[in-house]
Amino acid sequence: MSNQANDIKQEMNENDLDAVMKKYDRESNVRIWTGRPALMVKILLISFSLFCIWVTLFSTFLEEIRLTSFMGLVVLLGFLQYPASKNNNRVNYMPWYDILGMILGAGAFIYYTFSAEQIIQQGTRFQPYQIIIAVIGILALLEVTRRSVGWPILIVAMFFIIYALVYGLTNPSFPGRVRYLVRNLFYAKTGILSTPINVCSKYIVVFIIFGAFLERTGISALFINMANCIAGRFAGGPAKVAVISSALCGMVSGSSVGNTVTTGSVTIPMMKETGYKAEFAGSVEAAASTGGQIMPPIMGAAAFLMADIIGVPYSDILIRAVFPAVLYFTGIFIAVHLEAKKHGLTGIPVDKLPRFSELVKKIYLLLPLVLLVIWVSKNMMTMQRAAAFSIVTTIIVGIVDGIISGSYREAYRALKDKKTGSAMAEVICGYKEETGNCFTLKKLLESFEAGGKGTITVGAACGVAGIISGTITMTGLANEMINAIVRVAGDKLFIALFLTMLCCIILGMGVPTTATYCIMAATCAPILTRMGVPILAAHFFVFYFGIVADITPPVALAAYAGSAIAKSNPMRTAYNATKMAIGAFLIPYIFCFNPAMLLIDTNALSVAVIYVTALFGIVGVASALEGYFITNMGFIDRILYTAGGLMMIFPGGLTDALGLGLIAAATALQYMKKKQRTA
Repeated sequence: MSNQANDIKQEMNENDLDAVMKKYDRESNVRIWTGRPALMVKILLISFSLFCIWVTLFSTFLEEIRLTSFMGLVVLLGFLQYPASKNNNRVNYMPWYDILGMILGAGAFIYYTFSAEQIIQQGTRFQPYQIIIAVIGILALLEVTRRSVGWPILIVAMFFIIYALVYGLTNPSFPGRVRYLVRNLFYAKTGILSTPINVCSKYIVVFIIFGAFLERTGISALFINMANCIAGRFAGGPAKVAVISSALCGMVSGSSVGNTVTTGSVTIPMMKETGYKAEFAGSVEAAASTGGQIMPPIMGAAAFLMADIIGVPYSDILIRAVFPAVLYFTGIFIAVHLEAKKHGLTGIPVDKLPRFSELVKKIYLLLPLVLLVIWVSKNMMTMQRAAAFSIVTTIIVGIVDGIISGSYREAYRALKDKKTGSAMAEVICGYKEETGNCFTLKKLLESFEAGGKGTITVGAACGVAGIISGTITMTGLANEMINAIVRVAGDKLFIALFLTMLCCIILGMGVPTTATYCIMAATCAPILTRMGVPILAAHFFVFYFGIVADITPPVALAAYAGSAIAKSNPMRTAYNATKMAIGAFLIPYIFCFNPAMLLIDTNALSVAVIYVTALFGIVGVASALEGYFITNMGFIDRILYTAGGLMMIFPGGLTDALGLGLIAAATALQYMKKKQRTA
């Protein structure tokens, strides 16, 4: 990290950052374990990660055995990790009802694991005790999800379950409806054990562990330093650094809130120090961090689900996601630049920036990501095997980095001088303060532990997403929703897109990226395919709007996290973040009206035209929202830029020409105003 970034991060109280994470990120509200209990929990989490990797790569179990054992461990570790309430979290304490819930909940799934063959053979003939076991398993999963993810996804799930029991199912008796619903949600492949949890246990878990390893090799610091080197010296440098670093860090992060807090702890104070208002600083980081979820190659792990659901190679998703992601971040970058010009903000002094020549020496840290993309895009191996090999590469790169940078040597000398024990053993283990910059056994185990923690939340959310999609399918509600929106929209695609957008934002509020996409894919994407939108464009559309829920009021968790660090008004920060991320609200419409942006049925020239016109359009709209281009805008200027920008975004030769004309006229007007003011 640059010296300035290091100084600022030291000024940030770690307790403050932890408080922000605990307030806005449910995953951070964990039990407080110390001593031997903490060691036991660590061992369980590490073992869980290793088990997931082994099962993913080598097991030949029945699918039912693989999935139920995975869910049993998710429930068991979920109760161990997350208390019932963050306000009742005593050290080394787990109440009796949590212990009971953990045993019964995990036991329900483990029962299925050991009885899988019998359950498969018995068809639909289930005994009352088996229905009771299924109810316990479902309730335990819902409770773990409430604790680790939060209420929003639980409320959605409960709504659909109640709808199914009261209206949706046709069995005349209530007990009959309960038996049918419970049986299909727990024992069949139409509920908990459906596509979301299958993809999670097969692909996503390995990539979560891979991301944990990447964070411990110093790649986040490299990304921030690269961003500083690229944009730090220019007008409004810290904000541009925030945009670039959040885009890069977001590639390997599965959490908008986590990304906001991690990079925001460095970039937000730097922005405020440069002269940006607190609300603006918080909103830039929130918008950019949320955009990290749409940035290839990992895209918050939802890319794997999309590939599986649509039935296309993962490499196809990556390639088609590049142009929209670049447009999104270009829009934020332009808004940041105009704000800096508007207020005359300068960049970071050159002497405080990292040198490019020093960063180039660390370029090998990117090797795991580069190899991952090559292995997957060239179909050289399966996704999970590519991720596993990337983990091994990350470990090797971490060790090589310690050797090249001399951190092992420095730690060895410091420990040898202290004569506290075997210096070599202490360096390898890494439990001494002097080994903080080395990739050690401690960091290896911490990576597996962090991967296990991350898997609990995603696994629970995917399980509940399976309940939601299964309930919708069983009751036929998805088809009714589709028919209702299609009737309202008629033959107007824009109306269908707008209504679908509202559904996605509402259903996606407070829900993790992966689970959000699962819900959207089941409920909203079919609406657009019915209207004639290509299936890939439809899924990208719902994916984008599910993600922007993280910055859209009233439940804008990423924006609220940014405001907590910036010490700004949360709602104003959320409003500014929404304005900043205008690209995310416009780009999905572009690729639905003109799928060529996603490289569907097109050629290089068409893609170039669409990209250039869309870029001009986003510049126009972003300038109007900012109220500045060459100089401050009046009402007429804003109208011209907005109208011209929207016309250029809407595909078509005539609209592009008219839009370009309006933007040119507005720019000429801006130029004349500036001339008058400086005369």
